[in-house]
Amino acid sequence: MIKNKCKACRRLGQKLFLKGERCLSPKCAMVKRAYPPGLAGKRRKRRLSDYGKALREKQRLRSWYGLSERQFKKYVKEVLSKRGKVENLAEEFIKKLEKRLDNVIFRLGFSKSRSQARQLVLHGYFLINKKPITMPSYEVKKGDAIAIKEGKKRKTALKDLSATLKKKQVASWLKIDKDKLEAELTGEPSLGEVLPPAEIPTIFEYYSR
Repeated sequence: MIKNKCKACRRLGQKLFLKGERCLSPKCAMVKRAYPPGLAGKRRKRRLSDYGKALREKQRLRSWYGLSERQFKKYVKEVLSKRGKVENLAEEFIKKLEKRLDNVIFRLGFSKSRSQARQLVLHGYFLINKKPITMPSYEVKKGDAIAIKEGKKRKTALKDLSATLKKKQVASWLKIDKDKLEAELTGEPSLGEVLPPAEIPTIFEYYSR
């Protein structure tokens, strides 16, 4: 699993932080081998076609959020259907991806990576407005209260979480009580703060072909 995620970053030519803390260490594959995997990886890169560039941008963002092609395409099509009704489609797109429960859990620092966040959600670690939610794709809304189930706080996956959170700064649209391990979505994610590793308009072009 680790190798596959590291290969994804190398193949797409950008560090996507798919392995959490490992990506910040000297063990990161993009530090040790910053070229595509395979025997031809070190050879001179071919110039990408417009289609190839669009495909790469799509793959970068899809991998960053850890979504399947089907899930990612659904979000794109949903946003594109609002063309003419929404002022900034790219902003709307990022808002939808950022407000997924698995991503919110990761942004809060309750997990080391989005993939771990997804597993924690599936295993029933979290409450939204005091109700258990086990859908990683659940869209968290402004005003929603997020909490860790009392019985899960002592699990190995959350070991030393309070101490870890004290060193972490969360996004401006989230509010967290680092002692009680409770949080709230207080605003809206913005494209400028998220800084996604891909060109959103190019992704829209890819799916509009």
